Amino acid sequence: MDWTNILKAQQTDFIARIKSGDLLHCEKEGQHSELTVISGERLKQLRDFCWEMAEKYRRTSTPIRDVFINNLKGKLGEEVVKSRLGNFVTEVDYEKRKGGDGKVDFTLTSDSSIGIQVKTRYGNCDQVQWTIDREEIEKNSVLVCVLCQEEFSETEKEYRFIMAGFLPTNMIKSTGDKTLVGIDELLYPGSLRGYLDSLITHKVEEYIRLGIECFYGADDEGFISNFNQALQLNPNNADIYYELGDIFLDLGNFIRAIEDYTQAIKIDRNFSKAYNYRGIARSQLGDKQGAIADFKQAADLFYEQGDQKFYKYALDKIRELELQEDNKSQKQLPQPWNIGDRVIHKEFGGGQVTHIFELGKRISLAIRFNELGQKIIDPTIAQLVKID
Repeated sequence: MDWTNILKAQQTDFIARIKSGDLLHCEKEGQHSELTVISGERLKQLRDFCWEMAEKYRRTSTPIRDVFINNLKGKLGEEVVKSRLGNFVTEVDYEKRKGGDGKVDFTLTSDSSIGIQVKTRYGNCDQVQWTIDREEIEKNSVLVCVLCQEEFSETEKEYRFIMAGFLPTNMIKSTGDKTLVGIDELLYPGSLRGYLDSLITHKVEEYIRLGIECFYGADDEGFISNFNQALQLNPNNADIYYELGDIFLDLGNFIRAIEDYTQAIKIDRNFSKAYNYRGIARSQLGDKQGAIADFKQAADLFYEQGDQKFYKYALDKIRELELQEDNKSQKQLPQPWNIGDRVIHKEFGGGQVTHIFELGKRISLAIRFNELGQKIIDPTIAQLVKID
């Protein structure tokens, strides 16, 4: 299913609620609200700024009031978007400079390459259209349209704005220098933040992919640069640290691998594979109890997530490490082994030593078990008991 279909359906419902006046209203900055009210001191400051800009940069052929209204309309719309997105985007530009904002009203705080263009209009929602030019389409990732319910003037005491919707600029069909967009062409504004998040996620995934390619291509500089770019975009992305953990695990840098897996787990407590591979790294460092704890947590999560393959793997690792711990706790002084010794193995049962192999300080025993035949056993690892 096309992801836009759901947002278009929501937009249809939203338009109906605009007409009936049943809109969501939240005053908390950074939270979604269909309706935003600007009045009082906030409006006065905006009005003063727009008059100053009009007087400073007006053209002799344009009435100063028209310049003021145009400035006010733009800044009010930007304030609406800022109040909804909060610190996720840059500040409203109040620099008094000629040439405007360079066709980009906002960028994401974490990524200046993702631009947002804001257009504000007054009118009936059935008839109003927003205009965007070719340069604005090229320089921005998203168009956000704001609808004002009051006509713009120098005396209005309160403005009620509706965030009418948004549209990715790559979906705008430009047929000339300027393109008109109606409200029924927009996507529901409540998903604006989610869409912008998805742009960051896509870029993070691309940096991770490039970083991994650089690592295996022996491009250390590219590896570091791409992962740093990913972390700069989203320092709270658990996948970045997980992938770094995998790389350092492959390098045999188990301490660094544990640090990265731990960071991934701090961000996402349900990151099953991060627990699993941290368990591997800990077992390599001899921290068997820590490894067992990680594998147990991983197994629980794999089971909950329906991942039977990794669930079985984690259980096998737990059994293997617990058996090693049992042998360690039961181990006494080294026993002299002789051909003909009768033994009992925890899993294989009773048997008899038939051969002894010595390699340096290591010893392996060939044992013929009563039911399973002959097997080669390391007596320092296997749970083996000599029968006197």
